[in-house]
Amino acid sequence: MSLYRTLSDKEIATLVVYGCSAENWKEVKVVEDFSPDYISNTHFSGAIRLGKYEKTFELPGGVKKHAGIFNVLLHNCSVGNDVYINKINNYIANYEIGDGAFIENVDLICVDGKTAFGNGTEISVMIESGGRVIPIFDNLSAPFAYMHVFYRHNLQLIERLNTFITRRIDELSSENGSIGQNVIIVNAKSIKNARIGAFAEISGASLLRNGTIISSKEAPVKIGLDVQCEDFIIQSGSSVTDAAMLTRCFVGQGCSIGKQFSAIDSLFFANCQGLHGEAVSVFAGPYTVTHHKSTLMLTAFYSFMNAGSGTNFSNHMYKLGPVHQGVLERGVKTSSDSYIMWPARIGAFSVILGKLKGNPDTQNLPFSYIIESAGECHIMPGINLHSAGTIRDVQKWPKRDLRRGENLDPIVFDFLSPYTIEKVLRGIELLTDLLNNMDATTNFVWYQNCKIKKSAIRKGIELYEMAVDSFIGKSLNSDKSDGSSMGAGPWVDMAGLLAPKSEVEKMIGIIVAGESDIADIQKNLNKMYYDYPVYSCNFVDELLQKRLQKSISELTLDEKSDLIKQGEKADNVFNDMILRDARKEFNAVSKTGFGIDGDEADKNADFEAVRGIFDSHPFVIERKND
Repeated sequence: MSLYRTLSDKEIATLVVYGCSAENWKEVKVVEDFSPDYISNTHFSGAIRLGKYEKTFELPGGVKKHAGIFNVLLHNCSVGNDVYINKINNYIANYEIGDGAFIENVDLICVDGKTAFGNGTEISVMIESGGRVIPIFDNLSAPFAYMHVFYRHNLQLIERLNTFITRRIDELSSENGSIGQNVIIVNAKSIKNARIGAFAEISGASLLRNGTIISSKEAPVKIGLDVQCEDFIIQSGSSVTDAAMLTRCFVGQGCSIGKQFSAIDSLFFANCQGLHGEAVSVFAGPYTVTHHKSTLMLTAFYSFMNAGSGTNFSNHMYKLGPVHQGVLERGVKTSSDSYIMWPARIGAFSVILGKLKGNPDTQNLPFSYIIESAGECHIMPGINLHSAGTIRDVQKWPKRDLRRGENLDPIVFDFLSPYTIEKVLRGIELLTDLLNNMDATTNFVWYQNCKIKKSAIRKGIELYEMAVDSFIGKSLNSDKSDGSSMGAGPWVDMAGLLAPKSEVEKMIGIIVAGESDIADIQKNLNKMYYDYPVYSCNFVDELLQKRLQKSISELTLDEKSDLIKQGEKADNVFNDMILRDARKEFNAVSKTGFGIDGDEADKNADFEAVRGIFDSHPFVIERKND
């Protein structure tokens, strides 16, 4: 904004004729080429700064409205150029309004005292009664939150992270709010202590209180009809619509919340979707999805998770308060009416079918089906490795990334990775021990309050070994190993970021030593993301040394070629299994209900017209060309 000047006597007289008034006209400052022509029925109080109003807004349907200020009380406000303000039922107080903003038919917009605009709001994530409370802030990332929430045993780390957050809160605190350039706010009710980023669109919201909306031209935020948000932060590219209710929540980049969804004390990171259902004290890592009215997400950590209709979680087996929590490692899916009683931990890329009440811990049996039958829990290890549905999910996640601009959450999408392969290796060892200790006449064994059949154990070992072969083969085909130890040892999944535990601990050491801040932590997290391919190949290097007593560099060309061919063979077997699984979507059962008034020929023709044929389906073509 250019330098301001005081109003001339003629301009004041004109404004008075147009129904305007001021507590003190000397407090009203304007830009040099200001014109009072498009200001009417407005009362000014406190320090006021006005721009020039020359633009004409063209609204849907062809309606045009000229920029200007009409029918409003402004108190301590700065209004930029080409802004349209009209029909403010109460007032706008203590706001800087950016160029090109459009504000109409709003009850109240104000900042009341010094506020941090939702930054510093304490969220009781995972455990309703507290214990993992995290103060949210504007550029919170999923891995940062992961450390803060789950590393409570490291008191020095938590103290340092809280120090960084407190500094950030102080930087963001102010007695004045801001409405960014080209923001649209129409038909809203109460907006109090809210900071609204550029190009945000707020249409019909009922309540926005104590929050920050981080919006931009390339990644605008949309807030829709009857939405209520209190103590919140909404990141770029997200939408909160259709009477959704958020209380003490962080919504990350590219998220979609709507259809009366309600959430309390919850974190939602990149590309999450919450529709119809309810979330309480949830840590929703990237791509956590729930679409159904009857679904309750409760006191758990999720990541790349898809909740079926009627899915429920329970922490009600407590005696000292709701302290039980759950962990669903990345890629878990639940069928309709599934239920898990916390505490429990479910291995990566597993599928839950039915009700689990035995508090299982299947982290070392990833890619499993966990099924309730006749009141008992059964595990089928590794079966999900060749599920067409799971592979389709893995393929679609990167394609459905709605983030634009700088991404806060570094996400590794790999299906087979050092993290999951490490679990697979433990699974092979676990299942082998179970098999070796089984009586020859016994057909099943109990593990973690679940049954595993002998045939399922053998099949699980076979599938896990194939997964290891596939992973090694692909890694050798694109060898990026630097020969160092970075990547060796255990791995962690920090809500989307896969990284060697040693590198995470190294970063934590730097944080505890006081040699970093929030920006440095983000840089380190991003570096781990970019170095993932090297770390991953170094993991394979260590694995080969354990299995063959040779590093990658020590392999002969023939040995390397054999390992690659072995991996390709495993890939081909998996691919055949996946295609057989996909073909079920084209069998006779799937055609039930087609050709509603015809014969068998009509049924087949109707099915092909609607669903196509197996060989031409995009998923099938992609698998055949893979």
